Amino acid sequence: MAIPFFKEMRIGAYVLKQKLLGRKRYPLVLMLEPLFRCNLACAGCGKIDYPDTILNQRMSVEECLAAVDECGAPMVAIPGGEPLIHKEIGEIVKGIVARKKFVSLCTNALLLEKKLHLFEPSPYLFFSVHLDGLKDHHDRSVCQPGTFDKAVAAIKAAKAKGFAVNVNATIFEGMPAEDIAKYLDFTAELGVGVSISPGYAYERAPDQQHFLARKRTKELFRKVFALGKGKNWQFMHSGLFLDFLAGNQQFQCSPWGMATRNIFGWQKPCYLIGEGYAKTFKELMEETDWDSYGTGRYEKCADCMAHCGYEPTAADATMRQPLAALKVALFGVKTEGEMAPEISLENQRPAEYVFSRHVEKKIAEIHAGEKPKPHLTAAE
Repeated sequence: MAIPFFKEMRIGAYVLKQKLLGRKRYPLVLMLEPLFRCNLACAGCGKIDYPDTILNQRMSVEECLAAVDECGAPMVAIPGGEPLIHKEIGEIVKGIVARKKFVSLCTNALLLEKKLHLFEPSPYLFFSVHLDGLKDHHDRSVCQPGTFDKAVAAIKAAKAKGFAVNVNATIFEGMPAEDIAKYLDFTAELGVGVSISPGYAYERAPDQQHFLARKRTKELFRKVFALGKGKNWQFMHSGLFLDFLAGNQQFQCSPWGMATRNIFGWQKPCYLIGEGYAKTFKELMEETDWDSYGTGRYEKCADCMAHCGYEPTAADATMRQPLAALKVALFGVKTEGEMAPEISLENQRPAEYVFSRHVEKKIAEIHAGEKPKPHLTAAE
């Protein structure tokens, strides 16, 4: 679709290698979260309610690069929090690029112009700017006026200095297909590719009223893709993932495909759900009960169609079903007719709520590792 050919070939070769080696589960992307702290408080975010003890933690450069080496995925996405808050983010990115891994630095762009000097243009680096729609919608989504204009200015500044830039949009209930189409028209004019995904219903997000259900997601994206026929929208996704969003594919997610490493450790089972943490990547892959997660298996996964779980599935399907992928590439996403069957939710296990337990454990570990503060006199 709009994935750079060089990147597409490198990742395709990696996937083919895993297939030839007979590996059923392998990471496509490392989701590296060096911090959770952010300079925005978006209503749909599940990362903003940690106590300060957690928000003040940072992964070191050494920890980040060790995670990259341990995981071995060809691409590293750096979300957060806001990565540009990290004082060593330039060194982290430089170390990953030196390993010839593709780096997607995700940012709300409020600090991007100020921090551009920390980076060098490279075919392995691109900025992924959070832009959830046109001005009014985006500013409302991130709960702060003026952010859209700052983000667009930062995108233009980064492009002018030779950096590759795309935008990432999270779609919530209440955004009409026509508005999404206008937004995609704007991104084409801006000259950036787009990563787009329905929002995941974080259990701790302040706004629980605007997450899309699966059927509504499929209907919405069919309308959007119908409006985009003949337009030059540049999606940073495989064709089969877009086909899945439109309800034409029945996929199960591949949570191991975008393995997550953050201050807690290796997160089980995926970037969106933290229900346990492994000390090593090997432990994550070998000891996680993968079959207990996914739509139809677990209540928290019922409505999820997010790219972090389904883009790896689509990439695998592209290798297994090249003719289906070619059909979408040649003729576009089908926007009419019968959809693929829905996955039954009858036998899914109920949700478990374990977030507080993991936070309390981590805080205890942090306090246990702190050096005793020296006694201070009243004069001091």
